[in-house]
Amino acid sequence: MALQPQNPLVPQERVNFQSTLAPQSRVNFQDTLVPQNPGLVPQTPALVPQNAPPVPQNPGLVPQNPPLVPQTKAPATTVLAGRGGDNYLGRGGDNYLGRGGDNYLGRGGDNYRTTPTPSQFGRDGRRQYSSSSDDNTLSNQILSTDRSRDRPYNVPLLSVKQILQTIEAILTRANKPTDIHGIGVPGGIVPAAAQVDSLDQVKTLHANLSSLHDNLDVPTSIFNSISCEILSKSLSGQDANKTTMDILEIVQHYDWDEKVVLALGSFAIKDGEFWLVAQLFTSNGLAKAIGQLKQMQEILERSGTTLKPKFDAYNNLVSAVLKVTKIIIHLQDLHRDPHLTAEIKASSPTNHIPTAVYWTVRSIVILASQLLGITSSDPEFVTEAWELSSLAHKLESIFNHLEENLNRLFDLIQKFRDEEAFNAIARILESPHIDNSKPLRVLFYKDDQPALYDGYNKKRVDIDVLRRKVVILLISDLDIVQENEYLIAHQMYSEKRQFPTRPESQYEIVWVPIEDNWTDAKLQQFEALRNGMEWYSVNHPSVVSPIVVRYIKHQKKWKFVKKPLLVVMDSQGKIVHTNAVHMMCVFGSAAYPFTNNRERLLWEEESWRIELLADAIDQTLLNWISEKKYICLYGGEDIAWIRNFTKAARDVALEAGIQLEMLYLGKSKQKERVARDIIRTIKEEKLSHTIDWNLIWFFWVRLESMWQSKGQLMSEQSQAHFRNDNIKNDIIMQGIVSLLSFGSSERGWALIGVPSADMSKANGEHMLRSMKEFQDWKARHNVVGFTPALNEHLAGVFKSAPHHCTNLILPATGLMPETVSCAECGRIMERFAMFRCCTD
Repeated sequence: MALQPQNPLVPQERVNFQSTLAPQSRVNFQDTLVPQNPGLVPQTPALVPQNAPPVPQNPGLVPQNPPLVPQTKAPATTVLAGRGGDNYLGRGGDNYLGRGGDNYLGRGGDNYRTTPTPSQFGRDGRRQYSSSSDDNTLSNQILSTDRSRDRPYNVPLLSVKQILQTIEAILTRANKPTDIHGIGVPGGIVPAAAQVDSLDQVKTLHANLSSLHDNLDVPTSIFNSISCEILSKSLSGQDANKTTMDILEIVQHYDWDEKVVLALGSFAIKDGEFWLVAQLFTSNGLAKAIGQLKQMQEILERSGTTLKPKFDAYNNLVSAVLKVTKIIIHLQDLHRDPHLTAEIKASSPTNHIPTAVYWTVRSIVILASQLLGITSSDPEFVTEAWELSSLAHKLESIFNHLEENLNRLFDLIQKFRDEEAFNAIARILESPHIDNSKPLRVLFYKDDQPALYDGYNKKRVDIDVLRRKVVILLISDLDIVQENEYLIAHQMYSEKRQFPTRPESQYEIVWVPIEDNWTDAKLQQFEALRNGMEWYSVNHPSVVSPIVVRYIKHQKKWKFVKKPLLVVMDSQGKIVHTNAVHMMCVFGSAAYPFTNNRERLLWEEESWRIELLADAIDQTLLNWISEKKYICLYGGEDIAWIRNFTKAARDVALEAGIQLEMLYLGKSKQKERVARDIIRTIKEEKLSHTIDWNLIWFFWVRLESMWQSKGQLMSEQSQAHFRNDNIKNDIIMQGIVSLLSFGSSERGWALIGVPSADMSKANGEHMLRSMKEFQDWKARHNVVGFTPALNEHLAGVFKSAPHHCTNLILPATGLMPETVSCAECGRIMERFAMFRCCTD
């Protein structure tokens, strides 16, 4: 019977977990598979008599008193322990939890069902069924009809999805009776709107019918048998329960989804035949002759009046039957998939499917009887509208229950797929290959379209441009431009562009933006940022799949949260560093090819010296190093201390006979405005050398990168947590901690040293005091040298100092040791959490 044309049910491929990396969307039967206007007549509420019994309140699959079942109870039959438990999991081989085999937990085996006694069969050889509505009895009767495990070789498997697609084409293609009445009844007026609707329906009809299969192998004999069964039993007055059981006997060798499709197909043929005549009644001579014998004109004229409530209820029940049929097929199909684990299948059992099939077939019996009654104008066969509505409500409850199972199954399948895809990505990215093509295609893929954007040439490119190159993945959110990591990468890439032929310039950078929710505004922001970059980037955020994003964020993989990462992939596609930004910041292009091994080698060659601190900050500083001058790096924000210290240091250098150059480097996290004011004062008063504020910022960023880079290596080498003991035993880390402590304080600080030799460092108070007390250690200077003598004196100054307060501020997103010793006294420092927001 007629439902408005919608998209036909497209056959879906069986789930394949071996080839899928991207998740699939959950099927929504309410929205995508159910016709939106399932009507034979206009959608107006069905007329329910005032004395109609209420809709059943027990929405289970087998109600306490299902409608349309006679209340008389036949003698109890043998209770059959058949299929229906949680272990019914589909069709399969011996080791598969499905049809056949000793391991099949459901159908077959000693516990499946008892052998029927002769008293259970009638004269015609069919099993006799009780009309009782008792839950257990009815369930066992339903299960006792199933012999699909003993399926004969001449009973082929059915293409249930293709057959259902054809069935739905029949049930949804017929026009509503009022449309037919308005168009086809002689003397009727055809409204303009109806003509437009008719044209649209014709276009939709041809478009959807083109997707149907030309050669569909269907068991026509089964269709005929079911149709004859329904017709004969309806005419003889047999109740719907017994008719339904007889139909299940006819399809006993078919699986449950096949049973319901066969029953629905037999009904669709009769429904389609009637409405085909109705549609062609006024335009085809043969249809007109048949229609006259069927009194088609009278039926169509009454379709908008006395028959309207019955048509409304009829259409609603047809819609409910289609919904339940589709979800049964989908559940059965998923449970047959050999890639599903037993655990997943057990989470969404199919024990309710046989009962759902029973009620669907029973509804089909009622629909066929209703069609017979309407077309024959015989009220004896016409079911009241409220009874059809009650049955539709029953099917809706069944559908909701099965949909819950299906959704739960989809959730587990999605989780399983994600885990399989995640592990596959991990294997590919963490293993060497011939080149990096395969790993790059795992990271960036978009329907065989160029996945990358060349920021320098402003065009889309394929990942082949990165083949056999070292690739640095700049991973960040959209707030990247002001991040230190972005500025470091920009500096490195500018140097690469300036010297493209150098061996250390043979790499490329690809920007990979990560956001939780991509809105239109964020996409516009992404495009603006992408267009302003010189390196490569993804052409669109969608080329990075959700599974790849999960891998990037995983705490045991790349650990992306907020701070940008520079992940390095070598020319063979193996990830050789999960965040090379710190080694790049410390060593620059010398860090190429940016591997963990290269980072370890560079640190093994380093020592705590002025060259490590001064590298790449300022050319003047490098000139001092080459000239072997004493260098004093100092900072702070107390201009009075700066005046006093610079004067005292110059006086000491003059008296000690050393060449001393001084450079102001401010403090860590210093406000730009404050730093520029101090730099201006130093220049005006010619207190010492200065550099631009941006270089001061870079000095402290690089010092933090030393902490992160060196500390990470020490943590890996110790095969344990990064602890205070590791720092105490490493001279470089002791020096880094000292400078970071000085830079975290409001007080001044100073470091004095000569190239490739020991250095002296202290807070501003102690260093100024030592400068003023030069006469106390001048003699030692003449014996051991300037910095050794200064260190000896500083040790005494510290011991005589009454107290001190030292801070150490470290970024929370990086390496965090369990404990840290004070740079001045060596005691374990207290640990606090600090939140800071500074827009200056």
